Amino acid sequence: MSLKEHTIADMNTERDVPLDVDPTGPEMFGHPKGLFYLFFAELWERFSFYGMRALLVLYMVNDLLFSDSVAFGIYAAYGALVYATPVIGGMLADRLLGYRKSIMLGAVLMSIGHFALAVEEPIFFYGALALLIVGNGFFKPNISTLVGTLYKQGDARRDAGFTIFYMGINIGAMLAPLVCGYLGAEYGWHYGFGAAGVGMLLGLLMFWNGTRTGVFGENGYPPNPVRLREKVAGISRGAWVVVCSVLSLPVFGILLYHGILEVPGIGDTELDGHLIDYAMYYVLLPAIAIVLFINLVKESKVERQRLIVVILLTFFITVFWSFFEQAGSSLTLFAERNVDLDLNLGLFVWEMNAAQTNAINPFFIVLFALPFSALWLSLSKMHMNPFTPVKFALGIAQLGLGFLIFSWSANFADANGQVSVWFLIAGYMFITTGELFISPVGLSKVTELSPAKIVSFIMGIWFLSSSFAHHIAGIIAKFTSVSGSGDQEVSGAESLLVYTTVFEQIAYVAFGFAVLALILTPLMRKWMHGIH
Repeated sequence: MSLKEHTIADMNTERDVPLDVDPTGPEMFGHPKGLFYLFFAELWERFSFYGMRALLVLYMVNDLLFSDSVAFGIYAAYGALVYATPVIGGMLADRLLGYRKSIMLGAVLMSIGHFALAVEEPIFFYGALALLIVGNGFFKPNISTLVGTLYKQGDARRDAGFTIFYMGINIGAMLAPLVCGYLGAEYGWHYGFGAAGVGMLLGLLMFWNGTRTGVFGENGYPPNPVRLREKVAGISRGAWVVVCSVLSLPVFGILLYHGILEVPGIGDTELDGHLIDYAMYYVLLPAIAIVLFINLVKESKVERQRLIVVILLTFFITVFWSFFEQAGSSLTLFAERNVDLDLNLGLFVWEMNAAQTNAINPFFIVLFALPFSALWLSLSKMHMNPFTPVKFALGIAQLGLGFLIFSWSANFADANGQVSVWFLIAGYMFITTGELFISPVGLSKVTELSPAKIVSFIMGIWFLSSSFAHHIAGIIAKFTSVSGSGDQEVSGAESLLVYTTVFEQIAYVAFGFAVLALILTPLMRKWMHGIH
């Protein structure tokens, strides 16, 4: 048998499917059938992720009896790391594992992590979070990349397909806090964490069933199965990935445990000294810049310019998320202190609480995802679909409009500084439509513009933008602090002024970045070389 024949035989054995399978896979509802398997796999994975996240700080404060500052520090460190590991997971998938094996490994690790949270011991707590961090690194960038492989380059259905996929993310995000939060509050924390674990198992089973039935076609296999099975020190390369993943767990656990320690000479408060932040800015960011520079030098002119466009899009998505992530901090406190949360729906009045306002965004995503998916297809048929940089500019502008609505609400406040919940809902609606212009479209373009051999690595960088955005969002949120000094209380009118002033500034800065995106559109369009 020739070397070529041997390689083909090895690949066939690895894939366990015939070579004449349609590489795009079967279709359903006008899209590759594999899209809907990935839709439900991601839905349940996001259910587990957001369900756990909804309980995490409450669990640390009320059950583990951590102080607020320690709980916030661990939560911040977890958020930074969980969005940083996809860079490593993406690189390993591109060069060794392939998308399928990476997704399966990540799903298994996260399933174990969710169930480990149900054990009320500190070592299990930190170990569980470490499992979720490592597992997310393998799962998150590669399932999004696998969606992109289902569509050929230039396929007009691509943006619509990613919008459908994005809807699955937000269905899980909307349901998770309701279900897991209810179980955690009514029956105990382990029931809430257990429900998140069950959700992750359902996602794992859905993806496994998709691989078994062949709906992903020829996509997502290891780039070189022979190399994957080669032994190093008596252990295959694939097994080494698993071993190193397990060995990394104590490292992440220690980073979480010490994530709030003060660095000598840096900062004057406990939370200003995050080791995680300094590791990101002085280690991770330079390392990524070096790897990107090396890849830029190695690629052809067309691929190099397309990669620069991806970097610019990543910059703009970081700006977007930095403002968007006020939802988990300043906007939630604004809702608690200055919004009348009695929602009059005609037949009944729903007495919301501040935490529940975080469901408004995923609700609108679910409501608008399919119409937006149809919109992109219709505009493509009429040759009127805006170019990606224009969509980014419009998305950031809509986010700015949402914050401007929050700011305008001050003109309609009552004597106690309370504004109608409809201002909050209207603002979130425009923030959400802005998100639909940017996030699913951005996912689609990352898979289309990135060089094939590093696409998962670039997808990891795309998700890493959320890590830096969370840090920037925290800095912005500090400007809305209205707690006063000591036990001094601040009136509703005073807190309303602080919040709405900052929200107005966010709006104007967002409009500025939208204009910048429009200015760069001609150059970015040219460097996309025919990709819309």
